[in-house]
Amino acid sequence: MTPRQRVEAALNHHQPDRTPFFEYVLLSPLADKFLGRRYAADPDNWGIFLRERGWEDAVRQNATDRIELALLLGHDLIYAIPNPSQPLPHSAKPTKIPEISTDNPVERLRARNEKAADKAPFSDDEFLIYHLLKEDMHRRNVDLPILAPAYRHGVWTDVDLMQTMILAPEVAHEHFSIATRHSLALIEEYFTIGIDQIGVGGDFSGTRPLISPDAYREFIMPQVRTLSRRIHQNGGYAINASDGNLWSVIDAFLTGCEVDGYLEIDMFAGMDLRKLKAAYGDRVTFYGNIDCGNLLSFATPEEIRKQTIACLEAGMGNGGHIFCASNAITASIPPENYLTMVNAYREMFGLATLRMDSQQAN
Repeated sequence: MTPRQRVEAALNHHQPDRTPFFEYVLLSPLADKFLGRRYAADPDNWGIFLRERGWEDAVRQNATDRIELALLLGHDLIYAIPNPSQPLPHSAKPTKIPEISTDNPVERLRARNEKAADKAPFSDDEFLIYHLLKEDMHRRNVDLPILAPAYRHGVWTDVDLMQTMILAPEVAHEHFSIATRHSLALIEEYFTIGIDQIGVGGDFSGTRPLISPDAYREFIMPQVRTLSRRIHQNGGYAINASDGNLWSVIDAFLTGCEVDGYLEIDMFAGMDLRKLKAAYGDRVTFYGNIDCGNLLSFATPEEIRKQTIACLEAGMGNGGHIFCASNAITASIPPENYLTMVNAYREMFGLATLRMDSQQAN
């Protein structure tokens, strides 16, 4: 199977030749070591490439590095966020609007709503990365599906929003409605580019949800469902994303939102893939869920290998599983630990062991 055929089989609950594999977010310094150069797709490196290369070449290197890293590691899918807009000349920069001065969270959110309603949801030049990814893949005769984000319905760290959901529900509803309008515009742009996997939702949970299950069902579920239905009208896949423990809202998060996939499955918070697969495996594709914050960061190679095989076995059966870590591969993860996971996956499916240059991998 090609990577696209493999991923589409998993999403359509057909058995692929092997479980598809990708990485949601893989950052420096690991990406630098794997590539043997500074990774242009890490947001923390953007300013360096912008100064050294200029805007267009920096975006082009971002696309090149994403593809080369995916090919090096044997990924079947690429996750890519919109690129930063082209810098405006200093004379054209808009005047900064002062923040509203009030201790009232409802009034602060109301002011944010007014500002957001008048603001364009994106700039056209933010999508250059996707055109360059497709151009570069065509040149290499490679076809990796692209997953792109439209995450605008989270509440993580937004204390004003969470307080307003209780104090003035109509203002919170307006916030989420604006988020939906902006997300729909973003989704339409993705459609024109040919992207059919779109991330929706947003973080709202830690060891337990930050809002009540009733609040999730009232404020967020209907909005995400609107996005899912539009994505489905175009033949695409809606992938809901939030880490944390979601058991108290899992049916609303998956079935209520009418999504096709679940990303950021947080094993450390108690989200067990085998249990999820048993309950929703005929309708939902699960992206994950090797724990990155603890297992990959601190466990022994033998434990990483054991958990990788257990995760793959838990996800098997009529597709419905795309293997990846639970969230970002960051500086806390030693390169050898990540390679242990990759090679446990490769061994499981009879693929050659991936060996890195010793200077890169250490």
